[in-house]
Amino acid sequence: MINAAMNILATELDDALQKVFRLDESIVVVSNTVEQDGSLPLAANNKVALSLINIERETFSKSLGGGGGGSFARSAIGLEPVYLNLYIMVSICFGGNNYLESMKFLSSSIAFFQRRPVFDHANTPDLDDQIDKLVMDIENLSIQDLSNLWGVLGGKYYPSVLYRARMVAIDPGDIRDQAVTISSTPEAAFGG
Repeated sequence: MINAAMNILATELDDALQKVFRLDESIVVVSNTVEQDGSLPLAANNKVALSLINIERETFSKSLGGGGGGSFARSAIGLEPVYLNLYIMVSICFGGNNYLESMKFLSSSIAFFQRRPVFDHANTPDLDDQIDKLVMDIENLSIQDLSNLWGVLGGKYYPSVLYRARMVAIDPGDIRDQAVTISSTPEAAFGG
């Protein structure tokens, strides 16, 4: 599921950047920000890299609505899906004389997610069936937070922006039992 979310975001961003810059080859990769030895991954050299930085569980309240009228229903009882926030770093890994050129790719990446903050099955037909939608929000980082993040990642800083992809659901699909629900309204109980 997480791999599907990362892959579709990279694919969609790559398609957009290829059109904007009239490129013949892929420019976006899903990659670590650094290798174990602290070096830039070869796959990310002169590329736009999407890296999974953190995962957190989304906590929100779900309201269960009741229906009117009498009814008899059978429903599956299973494990609730887990809703996740994926923190995704978009890093522009250009070196040397390409630094100014990298700013164009960073600006265009931000513009892409600004124009298209939601990925759902209507605008992204290849979105995995287990993902309802992805909502992209920029996360503001202070200079201190940014320094700490890149320090934890173990690499040298590259121009980057951090996004939170909200509402990634992981549904194990396990059904543990079935429940039968019988409900009635006061009118149905009294023949009204």
